[in-house]
Amino acid sequence: MRHDLQSRLISFTTLCITVKRHIVSSYEGDHLSKQLIRSSTSAALNFGEARSAESKKDFIHKQGICLKELRESHINLIIIEQNKLCKNKDLIAEAIDEANQLVSIFVTSIKTAQRNQIK
Repeated sequence: MRHDLQSRLISFTTLCITVKRHIVSSYEGDHLSKQLIRSSTSAALNFGEARSAESKKDFIHKQGICLKELRESHINLIIIEQNKLCKNKDLIAEAIDEANQLVSIFVTSIKTAQRNQIK
């Protein structure tokens, strides 16, 4: 499961890089696309950190960072879509959907880890 999630996060980052290549070059497009690359890569990289967590508390904390970065990426993608900054509507829709699914997975994972920490 964890390896699958890691692969999925890497694929999401790759998808965001592809989205970036389809964003209109403008002040706002450049700003949002650079931030999208930062947040999507951060989610994938922090997941690697979470996999080597030193404790359950550390694992939950690092998973929380992944969730924060995924939420940021999701909102960023919606802003890009609503402002018609991406030239490929299908690609941006795919990225928004994947970000939403990943957010849901991490919310569930964190809740489960928190429940198991209490036991």
